Amino acid sequence: MQTLLLDRRTSGIVEGGVPKGETLYGLVRFFSVFSDETRVKILSALAISEMCVTDLSRVLKLNQTTVSHQLRYLKDSGLVKCERHGKVIFYSLLDPIVNEIMLKGVEFLGY
Repeated sequence: MQTLLLDRRTSGIVEGGVPKGETLYGLVRFFSVFSDETRVKILSALAISEMCVTDLSRVLKLNQTTVSHQLRYLKDSGLVKCERHGKVIFYSLLDPIVNEIMLKGVEFLGY
């Protein structure tokens, strides 16, 4: 068995501070949303304005089926909400913190 260079207190803090179980799963699922270019484009557009699938696909120059699929994924992930207005469904960010996280990423990258 290898000896830790960390003292027991620090070792305990690290062990207790690393996410486990549902928290770990939730974080992995949340951040995996940002690993797809199409989803990041959709989230960026929705940070500016709520939009329907047709408008999103036209503005982002993406296939409507692709946009619909990704919106379903984003909704299931808890980042996007939808609201029906007659026959049209409008999508928007569930919480503005999603945009803040993306902006922090841009800031971190230095762009």
